[in-house]
Amino acid sequence: MMAIAVASPKDLAETCEIGEKKAMDIIEGAKLCADIGGFETGDSILERRKAVTKLTTGSKAFDELMGGGLESQSIVEFFGEFGSCKTQVCFQLAVNATLPEERGGLDSEVIMIDTENTFRPERIIQMSNYLGVDPEDTLRKIHVARAFNSQHQILLVDKAIELAQTKKIRLMIVDSLTSHFRAEYLGRGALAERQQVLNRHMHDLLNFATLNNAVIAVTNQVAAKPDAFFGDPTRPIGGHIVGHTATFRLYLRKGKAGKRIARLIDSPNLPEGEAVFSVTEDGIKD
Repeated sequence: MMAIAVASPKDLAETCEIGEKKAMDIIEGAKLCADIGGFETGDSILERRKAVTKLTTGSKAFDELMGGGLESQSIVEFFGEFGSCKTQVCFQLAVNATLPEERGGLDSEVIMIDTENTFRPERIIQMSNYLGVDPEDTLRKIHVARAFNSQHQILLVDKAIELAQTKKIRLMIVDSLTSHFRAEYLGRGALAERQQVLNRHMHDLLNFATLNNAVIAVTNQVAAKPDAFFGDPTRPIGGHIVGHTATFRLYLRKGKAGKRIARLIDSPNLPEGEAVFSVTEDGIKD
């Protein structure tokens, strides 16, 4: 009901193949049923925030940087150069989410939207064995879908919403968020359209997070190299659309002696800071 109440008349009309006037009437009716549109006090929001849970990364230093772990009802963006272990962090989060809450997990199943064909079940088995959980049971709880283009990627979020009605899904991973958009919308002429579609996709993800009290973990690429136009080589793809919609932004980079450094760039309530961790055969560790 809430999803219909906050939908735009144009989107609802296209989805249901009805006129915009009819769609507006339906949205107005949904607003009344869902009791939406009013203000609420800070203490009632604080009460609702008590439902928020934290997902461990596997590293105490990383968890402390994130105020105890990755927060549900939020989008956490990991961006960095090739080899900065973005995908490895996602694998670890997928395994950790299946753990009981007393071990820092979410006691849930996981959805992974794979846009670059990087999912490796062998890696999940290694991490599961180290944590002392049944690898086959863990793999059964991770639902992977390969996205072949940007429209397919958007459609898979709708499929995820359907799956979440029958299964407890508390983590969704999109690896990578922008690769298809970057490949399909070429040139400055297509930039406005790309940003519009990406904006809608990001809000669909945020909607999933809110409705299912879930963590959304997305990976993002960075601009290839510094030049007169791009400037900072660590600038993530997606511009302000991704920047403003992501709740937490983390920059991952290589450190010395095989270490990795996570820098918290943006957060609504946490200070900027860094955490050092390592990626081993057993997974993410201090």
